[in-house]
Amino acid sequence: MQGLITKSTGSWYQVQTPDGQKIDCRIKGKFRIKGITTTNPIAVGDVVDFEMEPDREDGVITNLHQRKNYIIRKAINLSKQAQIIAANLDQAILVVTLASPRTSLGFIDRFLVTAEAYDIPARLVFNKLDLFSDEGLEILADYKAIYEDIGYPCFEVSAIEGTNIDQVQDLLKDKVTLFSGHSGVGKSSLINALLPELELRTHMISDWSDKGMHTTTFAEMFELPQGGFIIDTPGIRELGVIDIEKPELGHFFPEMRERMNECRFNNCRHINEPGCAVLEALEEGEISPTRYDSYLSIYNGNDTRA
Repeated sequence: MQGLITKSTGSWYQVQTPDGQKIDCRIKGKFRIKGITTTNPIAVGDVVDFEMEPDREDGVITNLHQRKNYIIRKAINLSKQAQIIAANLDQAILVVTLASPRTSLGFIDRFLVTAEAYDIPARLVFNKLDLFSDEGLEILADYKAIYEDIGYPCFEVSAIEGTNIDQVQDLLKDKVTLFSGHSGVGKSSLINALLPELELRTHMISDWSDKGMHTTTFAEMFELPQGGFIIDTPGIRELGVIDIEKPELGHFFPEMRERMNECRFNNCRHINEPGCAVLEALEEGEISPTRYDSYLSIYNGNDTRA
């Protein structure tokens, strides 16, 4: 039988069949994916084959279908290991707040670089609009200008007051969307505003299985009535960029990518080389200094700070 992974607790997986059944499954034997070393071999969003255990109500996953894409991050405290956050995504949304807690520009940039590296379109949703002072609204306008100018759609919402929730609803239709962000940015409130019945479903699902429920590092998928799925993820304190070689890094900054062919040297690092089109654009104000600072931070390996 075939199904979709909608929840993971590390050792057990919830598999949703095409007719809507949800089956608890485990992995058969040592399940490893060739070429990928991660703490979790299977992730929410994966399509798998499974078999029911004889005379039992749970099953065993026997095969993983090829992924369209996936998004990955460094495992916390294990810099050489990585965790697949989710697979087979149509887009990724980063929920951002300017205070309580503050989402730094560096964190936003690392998320966007990761999405670019795995070919996943990204959008920014600025939440808690109801808390913004006049000064906060000016800072929000500055943030939006940085990212809209380089092609990242930005949305302003208040999950608590329901402001502009319809814009996000339209964005999600018929797509598999990853939601991410720091703890406390209102991700759960936003998802509950999008799916008002989810509060009940969350309580029901929390009793789903006692197998590994102490694990809080995995995602969960919810189906949308208008078509599509939301993948909710635990709050990310730090986001480490992984598997990007230094010469490739500039390709994942759109404003740098479009100028790289104009550099004098093919192997330009965009740091101090003469005839660098990126540095010239930075000098002329065509590239945001904060974005360039993020490039240098990731390039130099200082890429896990919140």
